[in-house]
Formats: sequence, C-alpha cells, structure tokens
Amino acid sequence: MPRMSRLLAVPSSLVLLVALFVSVPASAAVLDVTCVPPSSDLVTYDPALTVTPRNVAITATTTYGPCVSAGVPGLTSGSRTFQGTGSRSCLSLLSTGTETFTITWNTGQTSTVSVSKIVNVVGAALVVTFTGTVTSGLFAGDAVLQTVTGPSAGITLCTLGLGTVSSISSLVTLEITSV
Repeated sequence: MPRMSRLLAVPSSLVLLVALFVSVPASAAVLDVTCVPPSSDLVTYDPALTVTPRNVAITATTTYGPCVSAGVPGLTSGSRTFQGTGSRSCLSLLSTGTETFTITWNTGQTSTVSVSKIVNVVGAALVVTFTGTVTSGLFAGDAVLQTVTGPSAGITLCTLGLGTVSSISSLVTLEITSV
C-alpha cells in the first residue's frame, strides 16, 4: 500500500507544480457593449469631393444598433453626428489620423471616445478601423474598436480623376471592452 500512495503522490505533485507555473491573467477583458449591422454610417459632402482639395460642408451620422450590453441591459442603440466644413478631396478619404467623438446611447448616457483611424482599401471595400479609448462617460477607460466598411469604387474613380464623391454609406461594428 505505501507504494500506491507514492505513485499517487507523484501525479498530485505534478499538478501542483503545473498550477504554480501556469500564469492566469488577474482579470480577463469583458465586452461591455457590442453593436453590429445594420449599424451604419452616412457621410455627405457638399459640393462633392474631387481629386482637387476644396472647401466642403461635411455631414456625418452614425447609427448604432442593434447593441447588446450585459452591464447596461437597457442599452440597445446609440448615435453620433458631426457637421462641419473643411478643405477635402477624395484623397483625404484615404488618410489616417485621430478623432474624438461622443456616442449618445438610447439610455441618455454618453461615451466620449478618442481613437486612431487607419484606412485600407480591401478589394471593392473601403475599411476604416478606429482603435482607442473611452475617455469619459459610460464605459470610461474601456478600449474601443470600431470598423466602418463601405464601397471603394467611387473613391477609387475619384482619386483617378474620373468621378466625384458626394456621399459614402457604410456598415458599422462597434466593440467597447473593459481592460
């Protein structure tokens, strides 16, 4: 019988050693809110963008929904809007940069986010990826990942001097994750 106890002690000791050396994160990231298509983004330019920069009026509306949040069960949708003017061309649509914007949720709460923007043309799609942080409001301190995907054909033709861009309509996914 003592031999059997020694045989059982070896596997038990190995399990204990493995448990001591396997690192487990102190806390795993939690998806606080996710919004999927038909979440959408519509940006209009007046006058339409050409290959030559000129001053244009810009109106942008992003509609988030349906959204799901485990921590805020009543949160089901959101939106953000922008109106402004600036010197733009269709080449501007392909530039990277940073942005700060505020999402107003259907609960009346807001989340202000600061993000970096990376633009890629992938086949026939214009894919804009925003990564950053919620700087204030609901989900403050959380990580943000937003992907905006729309058609690239009109932009490509415009950059070649073969057309204009008066609007871009895209689908949106948004994830806000605690860190």
